[in-house]
Amino acid sequence: IDVYTEWCGWCKKMDATTFTNPVVAKFINENFYAVKFDAETRETINFNGKDYKYIAQGSRGYNELAAEILGGRMSYPTSVYLDEKLEEIFPVPGYQDAPTFEKVINFVAGNNYKQQSFDNFQAQFKGKIQ
Repeated sequence: IDVYTEWCGWCKKMDATTFTNPVVAKFINENFYAVKFDAETRETINFNGKDYKYIAQGSRGYNELAAEILGGRMSYPTSVYLDEKLEEIFPVPGYQDAPTFEKVINFVAGNNYKQQSFDNFQAQFKGKIQ
């Protein structure tokens, strides 16, 4: 889940660079069900049988689902990974360039996160993006 907001500059940069990289786009399309989620959507979202509503707060607000999947750390962009049972694997906050993002999505898609640390995986990973 790409958690973003309309006003987030780093979110727009990630859209324009990372997500448009052909290697990243192909891998995501073949291995993930990709979702873009505006953390400030005013729509009620039903996810996993529960309704999540918009919470007004100051000049901006947030959707309760964003708060839940981000663990209350409202930082954008954040990529949140869920398993087949829709249980959270982990969130990755902040902008990621294409080579970094390629490592993370390979770490998740191959279920490598179940067997080793990201640091160990990263040390031996040979990606297609240089």
